[in-house]
Amino acid sequence: MSSATALATGSTREQILAVARSLIETRSYLGFSFQDVADAVGIRKASLYHHFPTKEALGIAVIREATQLFKNWEAARVRAPKDALESYFRMYRNTLKAGSGMCPAGALTPGWDCINDELRQAVQELRNTQVLWLTGVLGALAPAGHKKGASAASLAAYVFSVCQGALLASRMTGRAEDFDEAIAQLRSSLPG
Repeated sequence: MSSATALATGSTREQILAVARSLIETRSYLGFSFQDVADAVGIRKASLYHHFPTKEALGIAVIREATQLFKNWEAARVRAPKDALESYFRMYRNTLKAGSGMCPAGALTPGWDCINDELRQAVQELRNTQVLWLTGVLGALAPAGHKKGASAASLAAYVFSVCQGALLASRMTGRAEDFDEAIAQLRSSLPG
């Protein structure tokens, strides 16, 4: 049984989504096929088409689910802004598996020119959802104008970008500590 299969529980559709997300996070979107998903779930490849007519449809479902999971994560916690930001860093490190995995949205960017517009839009929605949330958190930490006129929105885009880059760098080395070092530098540049 593969690790992707071990992650998958629930309905066949839920299993397909869990396996596809795991493959995207570890192999990238271009690094897996419908056959890989079918093998990991233990169904015939033709059965996948019952749930997802195309690989793009599967990718869109994975990214939309990730967006909803982020919204649920954010809504389930009432925290002070500084605690919220620390929780965000922990979510990136632990849930997205710094050192061994990638954010599903970030894992689609290497094949950006190979994916369709609807999948790109789903990725952009996940990014925008996180940046909007970060804008609120960072805006609550410091008044507008912190750090040479940086707005909360531009600072939020920066935090998102550093988290994505730190995941990528730690994936290259296989060391979660590389993620931690990048985030420590990021913390020192933020208000609060």
